[in-house]
Amino acid sequence: MQMIQFGEGNFLRAFVEWIAQRSGLTVAVVKPRPGNSLERLKAQHCRYHVNLCGLQDGKTIDSIEEITRITAAVNPYEDYAAFLALAEAPEARFIVSNTTEAGIAFDPSCKFSDTPATSFPAKLTQLLYHRFRVFHGDPSKGFILLPCELIFHNGQQLKTCVLQYIELWKEALGDDEVPFLRWVEEACYFCTTLVDRIVPGYPNKDVEALQARLSQPDPLLVQAEPYHLWVIEVPDNLTTAQLSAELPVAGLNVVITTDESPYHQRKVTLLNGPHTVLSPVAFLAGLDIVRDACQHEVIGPFVRRVMYEELLPTLLPSDNSQFSIVNSQFSILNSQLSSFADDVMERFCNPFVDHQLTSIMLNSFSKFVTRDLPALKTYFERRGTLPKGLVLGLAAICVYYHGGQRPDGTPIRPNDDPAILHLLADLWGSTPSSLSSPVVGGSSADISLRVAAGVLAAQDLIWHEHGDLNSIPGLTALLAEFIDKILHNGMMETVRGLMIDD
Repeated sequence: MQMIQFGEGNFLRAFVEWIAQRSGLTVAVVKPRPGNSLERLKAQHCRYHVNLCGLQDGKTIDSIEEITRITAAVNPYEDYAAFLALAEAPEARFIVSNTTEAGIAFDPSCKFSDTPATSFPAKLTQLLYHRFRVFHGDPSKGFILLPCELIFHNGQQLKTCVLQYIELWKEALGDDEVPFLRWVEEACYFCTTLVDRIVPGYPNKDVEALQARLSQPDPLLVQAEPYHLWVIEVPDNLTTAQLSAELPVAGLNVVITTDESPYHQRKVTLLNGPHTVLSPVAFLAGLDIVRDACQHEVIGPFVRRVMYEELLPTLLPSDNSQFSIVNSQFSILNSQLSSFADDVMERFCNPFVDHQLTSIMLNSFSKFVTRDLPALKTYFERRGTLPKGLVLGLAAICVYYHGGQRPDGTPIRPNDDPAILHLLADLWGSTPSSLSSPVVGGSSADISLRVAAGVLAAQDLIWHEHGDLNSIPGLTALLAEFIDKILHNGMMETVRGLMIDD
């Protein structure tokens, strides 16, 4: 049985393909975006190694395993016919993706005649239609879709995008539109999933020692923690028993369920939420590794404050009475969440893995939207005050996107949607990079307010259904205040001042 995988990054190689290795599945890799080709992967005959490194059940794990399950690597921008041909394989049953939080989105500019269409959901629709045509609408040839993007209800959102493209392209589809739509609705199964494994990527620090353990050099060697979890929620037209029978994942930490939301909210809020905030804050403070940030005398307490005081309380009910046993079950849930948070901090401090902060900061704004903004809004609604740590994290993202370099000369290179980078460049204007050329005097106040208000107003580009965030009382002023403090005092002193003030 085969998986078609949209994405070729470190996480998929150390998670999905690692699971495929144990499950007997083969994988056909599809490059979802233009740019670098897949030549390096092809040069290694689609083989590479995964180094699992860390503590598991109190034991040290340091294993190296060769992954041999990739049977094809296709760049649809170079060979569209080969991309469509993947849908012709009768054994293809699963489609997996990890195109970042920004990847599952509807782009009305995509055309059915594009070869390929630009967005991931549009390319997926093209692939599904080719499958439908080749097998004449055979319901047994539908796909089980397992998106791994960290978006709540990612399966439902992906299906919504596909249905939008069918509607957009109905003239091009002609008489096939209605039967194709019915086939997608009835024969394809869009599962919502949650994935969890920290994957730092290429092990720069240990590469010489690791390469010495291999028979030949491996530029695609990827390092990950031993822990893994895949939660898969079945849609209404599929049962847990049916999926369990088809997906050979016995012995792995894969949970097939009818409701992944408790797992999702806990993991995204208490693992990804702190990651998204600590990364720009710690990086601009002169640090480079997640472990060093969590163990730092100033940044470490800040990370714990964000996790335990600002994020965790938003996962607890605001009214204890909704529990059948008042206070008792509330205390149990609080204890469970605290225990999970403790485990996350232990994983962040993994002594065997150097998790680079910059590897977390791709598409930081869209990550903040899904991972931290819900908690920020819930915190404010319940307490009437803003969670200052989360707001400082957003300020750090704004300053990080200004670019330039740190005082130690380390370049600052934000990586995001070009439209978002262009917006930040316009908002910052000709202001010198604050960390390499500190602002003095009071001239930065207007700049800070302009950046804060402009970012919070970017509803269509950044915040989407959350609207113009300038409407949240006090947020514009507090965000501008933190940006201004970073410009004047630097990140480390800004964090120290926050922790002292509170």
